Amino acid sequence: MNGNLLSTLWPQSQVAHKAVILGLGVALLTLASKVQVPFWPVPMTLQVLAVLMIGATAGARLGAATVLAWLALGAVGVPVFATGAGLAYMAGPTGGYLAGFLAAAAAVGYLADKGHGRTIVSALLMLLVGVAIIYALGLGWLANLIGAEKAVTAGLMPFIPAEVLKVALGTAILTAAWKQAKR
Repeated sequence: MNGNLLSTLWPQSQVAHKAVILGLGVALLTLASKVQVPFWPVPMTLQVLAVLMIGATAGARLGAATVLAWLALGAVGVPVFATGAGLAYMAGPTGGYLAGFLAAAAAVGYLADKGHGRTIVSALLMLLVGVAIIYALGLGWLANLIGAEKAVTAGLMPFIPAEVLKVALGTAILTAAWKQAKR
């Protein structure tokens, strides 16, 4: 059986329904960006988890459209990001990660559309693909600004524990949601 979670729950979804889902996704992603959870070695936001879950539940098209709408709001100055807004902010050190969010939502959504993410193993692998995409683009952009070694030291290593926790949490949420959907 193929299809993402939302298309499975609401197979006859209309344009208005999808617009509501997109709006809720943008609101969720904005809130997830603002929430800071005390964590070691750096505070953690929940935006990576939100991006992955948006792709995993909404699919490639709606998931990417949701993240793109969020990025567009940030580009015009709406404070939707963890800190900062506007094109200058997006061209700064976090620019690659922001682009990675869009690519990850599309990729995770594509995998979800193909039926992945329903078991613990496939959900874990699917979410790890998303995290890898975010960090590949983020570190690539950051390396152009500060060098590869500094990019890995500042832009990856402090975040590994938090990303492991977010992938585990996302895996648990997604597989539990699929179990409920099958009922």
